[in-house]
Amino acid sequence: MSTEPETTEKAGPGTPDVPGAADQKATPGQGRADAGPGTAQGPAETGDSAADAGSDGTEAAGDARGAGAGRAEGMSSAETAEDRAGTGAATGGAGNGTDAGAGDAEGGSGTSAAADGGAEGAGGGAEGDGGAGDASELSEAEAELVAQRLERERIERRKAEKKRPIESGAKLSGKAADLLAAVRAVESGDKPVATVFAEPAPAPRRPAPEPVRRPQPVPAAPASVPPAASVPETVEAVRRVLAEGGAPEALAPQVAAALGEGADAALREDPWQLLRIGGVRPDQADGFARALLGTACGPGDERRGRAITVWLLEQAALAGHTALELPTLTAALARQSVPDADAAVQSTLAEGEALAFQDALEEPGAAAPQASGDGDDGEEERPVRVLVGLEQYALAEESLADGLARLVNSLSKDSEQAWASAAGALSGGAAELARAVAGHGLVLHTGGEAARAEPAALLDAARAAGLRAFAVCHTPDGCRRLAATLSATSPAQRGAGNGVTPEDRRHPASALPDTDRAQPSAGAGTGAASEEQAHAALAAEHGVCTVTGLLAGAEGPGRDADGALELDLLIVLDAPQLDVESAATLVESLPDGARLVLSGDPALLWSAGPGRVFADLLAARVVPQIASRVPDPGPIGELVSGIGIGELNQVAAPGKEVVIVPVRDAGEAVHRTVQLVADSVPRALGVPADQTVVITPGHGGAAGTRALNSALKERLNPGPGRFGGFDPGDRIAYSPTPGRTVPGVVVKADADGLHLSCAGVPVVVPRERVESAVRHGWAVTAHQAVGARWPAAVVVLPGDAAQALSRPWVYTAFGRAERHLSVVHGVEQALPKAVAETPAKPRTTRLQTLLRAQMPAS
Repeated sequence: MSTEPETTEKAGPGTPDVPGAADQKATPGQGRADAGPGTAQGPAETGDSAADAGSDGTEAAGDARGAGAGRAEGMSSAETAEDRAGTGAATGGAGNGTDAGAGDAEGGSGTSAAADGGAEGAGGGAEGDGGAGDASELSEAEAELVAQRLERERIERRKAEKKRPIESGAKLSGKAADLLAAVRAVESGDKPVATVFAEPAPAPRRPAPEPVRRPQPVPAAPASVPPAASVPETVEAVRRVLAEGGAPEALAPQVAAALGEGADAALREDPWQLLRIGGVRPDQADGFARALLGTACGPGDERRGRAITVWLLEQAALAGHTALELPTLTAALARQSVPDADAAVQSTLAEGEALAFQDALEEPGAAAPQASGDGDDGEEERPVRVLVGLEQYALAEESLADGLARLVNSLSKDSEQAWASAAGALSGGAAELARAVAGHGLVLHTGGEAARAEPAALLDAARAAGLRAFAVCHTPDGCRRLAATLSATSPAQRGAGNGVTPEDRRHPASALPDTDRAQPSAGAGTGAASEEQAHAALAAEHGVCTVTGLLAGAEGPGRDADGALELDLLIVLDAPQLDVESAATLVESLPDGARLVLSGDPALLWSAGPGRVFADLLAARVVPQIASRVPDPGPIGELVSGIGIGELNQVAAPGKEVVIVPVRDAGEAVHRTVQLVADSVPRALGVPADQTVVITPGHGGAAGTRALNSALKERLNPGPGRFGGFDPGDRIAYSPTPGRTVPGVVVKADADGLHLSCAGVPVVVPRERVESAVRHGWAVTAHQAVGARWPAAVVVLPGDAAQALSRPWVYTAFGRAERHLSVVHGVEQALPKAVAETPAKPRTTRLQTLLRAQMPAS
């Protein structure tokens, strides 16, 4: 593979000059001999990524004066200060780091106040001068006129200052500012919630892990807020309680929405209920409780024990767990200074705020059963594990297991002839899949990107046989690619071998017209919107829609009188992205007798929400599993396939399909990334910048998404950022609901909010939600990119990202490229080590046990 595509920019300071780049071959795990480990340019902010499959890490906060981070941040001083305040508080760090952040957050108003102070001082000096000169130069009347004029000027300055927009919370300081900054940082996704279930940091300085988690709920539009939150009296009463306890009054609407009617009384009675607000930490809730209750509270307060128990279970859900083993939970409570952890758990269970389960241990290597000891029936005791979980996830897992068992046991025989016809129209792997679906209510299908042709062929053949068949994907881009596959070839060709030529296997995207290869977020204006609408119409014609659109009733088939979807077959692609709640909702919507196919690549990153549905189903082995034998084509497919089995291989890339760009530090990584996207890749490979994605491990740090997006905006779409930092034409990543990211482009901004075009659909984000729901989208994390592909991808691996890497992360990031992959490589041997030795972090779930109890082994 090449080390770098053709570039028109001369090597300068910090830019390695790679001679013979077109002919040199390298492995992603190999760097230049003289390239030392990349280092972050600034202090490390500790933070645990609860959503990156529970992995923890640190965010390297780049110094605004080093590694080009100051240029990359590209925001005003007030915005920079607020960001520092948020990140400092979200990490849970106390002392100088947080206080400094809070102080910085007030820098904007402080600067203006200082200016006023200076002006007033000057005015005072003028007054003094006037007074001093009164005896020699000015009469008493003239001195009075001078004083009045200066006073009027001071008043006018004060009035002008008051007319400026004041950001909510800007006047807070101390603990109140820290608390508000922490909540904002978590809600915006800039900082992951610190989780107690992450492994200890192996070194003081660590990279910013990708916040692969279920994001904290953001404040919804007024129409969707619970009634209590919209009652001014309730919000005002809560605001008074928060002020009394030293908490930021800006949290009042969220507290009122979370606690409902009588929220002020509930909060005064149990101040630790403040932990129900995303981003609030136990130490902050403790300070709030002490301010309200005084000496009447302490570490052993029963209310505190219950609240922290629930908070720990919520942190576990952010890390992907649906429950926690009892010893793990009690150990975490002890670390939070709860003196009697067992009593706290029992109190939480007694109040119904959590549920306990006893699941039999059936895993390989479990302890052997022991005799019961009563001697009468000779039965043996089976070892069990005690789990504690929140009700919503426990019920979702049980509902999912019940629904899947219902599908398996309610197989309809009425459509046997139609299924036989569908299977007969196919061949190869698609025919094998069709035969399995004909005889079973639930079938699992595994394979890479090329294997999607087999469920596509099944969908087409089933619809041709008169069956009501539909397929759902997690992203609009997934729908576009599936619809393009359906349109490109006939069912027979797809079943026989995906209907692609040898040249198409090397360049899979070349088999599609240019309009089909365009990324949904690419471009702006009427032409791009029309193109996306054409893609959506094509997908609807072939029975393809998104999971969210299907569940919302906006896409797909209608529902019958009982509320069930009117279909005979549902194919879910990218099944690893299903969390337990969305999977349960989907299965509950299927009628008796319907068939369900879950298809996906088990090597990809798991869902952002709690659970590991697809992995649990594969491990339970209670339903048929069809493994595709269609390999992913080309050098990128060969590279990614090797990563999937733990090998980082050197691959031949004569067409510069894979390029390695060694870098020494994060600043150089940002520079080379911008150069690749804006110049080298378009010039050497013909892929425009708006069809190239940049993927990096986390949001923070000198080479995180924030720094990269600032640098890319400056180069590709410079502008003042008139609306919350955005300008028309900016690529964005929009999060309409927790755990879901949609790519798009900014169209305009007005009094209604920020107008976006997301996959051809116009979206208006209210002004108050822009900060928390929209971020720039030239650079994204691997979890934000999963489910979509781009003609070209630039994966940025700065030196401080080494410990954020894992095999699923690398597999997912590298696999987002269709035609070209550039790896900005600064982690040296950490990359092959992560591929070989760092699998996905385990998640504690109950689905396997529930499935085995209800369905016989397949």
